[in-house]
Amino acid sequence: MTYIRWTFRILLLLIVGGFLHYTLPQRDIVRVVNTYEERQDYGGWTKIFWSNPAASSAENATQDVLFIQTVKANGKVMVYRNEDTSWGWPPYFKFDTANLQTEAADGISPKEAPEWYAVRHYGWRNTWLSIFPNALSIRAVDGPDTRLIPWFNIVFLTILFLICATIWRLWRNFRQARIDPVFDDIDESVDAMQDRAGGFFDRLYGRLFGRKK
Repeated sequence: MTYIRWTFRILLLLIVGGFLHYTLPQRDIVRVVNTYEERQDYGGWTKIFWSNPAASSAENATQDVLFIQTVKANGKVMVYRNEDTSWGWPPYFKFDTANLQTEAADGISPKEAPEWYAVRHYGWRNTWLSIFPNALSIRAVDGPDTRLIPWFNIVFLTILFLICATIWRLWRNFRQARIDPVFDDIDESVDAMQDRAGGFFDRLYGRLFGRKK
């Protein structure tokens, strides 16, 4: 049971951690190299990584999606999709896709004279599954070494930790006050039944074998 319990805890931790890592905002410092629009097919289970609600209601639905191509200071490429989240999940209430695409296009710069931007986004980039993080905002920064402090994530995770700690403490107190005594009574009843059953079989054994003597 110990192995099963720890396996369940680890799986739950991985699921919650993956969910938070996908959903919470992240920021990259990049150089914008291009913006474009491309027709995308929403098929299979990967359609959950697109923001358009229509993608989940129609089989093999297609739609034009805006993209922002960027390069990091270390030369790695990062491509973002640019979709409204509207009133859906995650609750970023993004309605300015066109404005963001214009800002990104205005920030295109060559390798010889780079202009650096901090792109705020959520989601993952996976070339095998063709999924892209969704850009939320873009702003100019002084350079690729600009320090960005994730204040939102710090505050959110702190509040989440306090809520979880409070719920765990309330559950522990409730278990100690209500549940543990019930199991203790059950254990005592089982022990008493075992003692009575043991005494009965001892007497029965003594009578049966006592007569043979």
